[in-house]
Amino acid sequence: MIILVLSKECVYNITKVYMTKTISFHLQKGGVGKTTISGTLACQSAIDGHSTLLIDVDPQGNASSWFLQEAPVYELADVIQGKCYSMDAIVPVTQIPNLYMLPTFGIGGTLKNYAETKLAEEPFVLQDLVHDLASRFERIILDLSPGLGRLERAALIASDEIISPMTPEVFSLDGLEIFIEELAKLQKNLHSKVEHSRIIINSFDNRIKQHRDIFQAASKGKFIVYKIPVDPLFRKAQEAGSAPQLFKNRSKGLKPNTLEAINIINLEIWR
Repeated sequence: MIILVLSKECVYNITKVYMTKTISFHLQKGGVGKTTISGTLACQSAIDGHSTLLIDVDPQGNASSWFLQEAPVYELADVIQGKCYSMDAIVPVTQIPNLYMLPTFGIGGTLKNYAETKLAEEPFVLQDLVHDLASRFERIILDLSPGLGRLERAALIASDEIISPMTPEVFSLDGLEIFIEELAKLQKNLHSKVEHSRIIINSFDNRIKQHRDIFQAASKGKFIVYKIPVDPLFRKAQEAGSAPQLFKNRSKGLKPNTLEAINIINLEIWR
């Protein structure tokens, strides 16, 4: 097991002790907006004044490319392999006070290679990392890739809660059913008590009957279901490296109902 120790030369003077909550956004399907939702909610948490850490557990590093203009000296793979201290790899997102990132930039495919070769021997390494950082950040968010391999499993058992983003389509419902089954196996095999009771339907348009039908179908189960409307500003904000809540395009920001949805979700998931 790797022991993660904070550097004495850490540049961040984070001295408060927090009762930290860790959330992963995951569904065993691509293209549902995991990075968009996890990044947007991390921004909202930070904007509200909470010390928030976004950990990019996706080997493609999309969240890191969104918020960081340059590749850092160290990344997540370096931390979990013991090549640097955890706080040496964490960088502030300069345009968003209170938001920090433990990035992945796919440098040489390091995180993917580690997951394929070493992670089987250290299944709790991300759990150890989160535990190490919990006294320094109020809120920790993990952005995952769409698979359910060793890396994703390690991230899920490191979390207090998993929230599943999905799009309003039948294939996403199928993906949710598969994920629920796989998560139950994971919880049993690794004695995990991680909570999974929320769904976020992304790119929802109430004018479309299929979207309304998918929402009703998702709401019939045990889940609390939220909706984030279709809003093209998300993509433009990502291209600009900005928080969607703060970005303006031709003097226009996110739609009022989009902002309302983000605020409601943000308040309820951290309650």
